[in-house]
Amino acid sequence: MPWKGRGAKGHMITTLSELFGTTLFLFCAFAGIQAAGSSSGLAFSSIAAGPGPDAGLQALVYISLSFGLSLMVNAWIFCRTSGAYFNPAVTLALLLSGDIGSVRAACLFVAQIAGSIAASELALGLFPANIDVRTVLNNKISIVRGLFIEAILSAELVFTVLVLAKEKTRAYLAPAGVGAALFVGELVGVHWTGGSLNPARSFGPCVVTNMWDRTHWVYWAGPTLGCMLAVTFHRFIKALEN
Repeated sequence: MPWKGRGAKGHMITTLSELFGTTLFLFCAFAGIQAAGSSSGLAFSSIAAGPGPDAGLQALVYISLSFGLSLMVNAWIFCRTSGAYFNPAVTLALLLSGDIGSVRAACLFVAQIAGSIAASELALGLFPANIDVRTVLNNKISIVRGLFIEAILSAELVFTVLVLAKEKTRAYLAPAGVGAALFVGELVGVHWTGGSLNPARSFGPCVVTNMWDRTHWVYWAGPTLGCMLAVTFHRFIKALEN
C-alpha cells in the first residue's frame, strides 16, 4: 500500500519517492532506446521517426522490453511509498476514482514531470549515441489516428492499474501485470506514435532538447482520453458487480 499520511510529511515522502521512481523508470527506458539505436547502427532522431520504419523488429522489441521491465521493477520498489504511478494519466484516473485527493495528485504530477526531465537529462548526457528520446507521430498516420492509438493503449494501461493495483487480493503481483500491459502497449505503439501512453514521458525529452513537434498535444490528449475511458469502464464493471 502506498504511504497514506495526509500531512506534510506524507506528501513529502510520496513526492520524493515518486520523483526518484519516475526518474529511474524513465532513465532505464530511455537508455534502452539509446542502446537499441546504437547497436542497430542507426541515428534516428526520435523513436517513432526512426526505429519504427527502419530499425526492424529487434529494436522494437528491445525498446518495448526496456519500458515494460523498467516499469515492473521500479513499481515493485516504490509501490509502498508513493504508489509507483509514474504517469499523470494514472494519477488522474486515481483522482477521478476517489483513491487520492487533489493535493496528493498535484504532488505526484509535479514529481512525475520533474522525474521525466531528470531522466531525459541523464539519458542524453550519459550515452554517446546521437539519439534523442522524443515521441513523434509516424508520418504514415494522421493526427486523429495517432490520438486514438494513444488513447486506446493508454486506456488498457490505466485499466490494468485500476483492476490490479486497487484490488486487495494479490496486490503484490500488480507491478508484473502493469509492466506487461506497458510492454504490450509499446509493442503496438512504438512504430506508430513512439508509444508514449504517458504525458510525462513525452514532455521531459522535449524540455531537455527544446524540440517541440506540432503534434505534441496528442501525447497529453490521448492518454487523458484513455484515462477517462478506463475510469468509466471500471465504474461500469463495478456497478454491475454490485
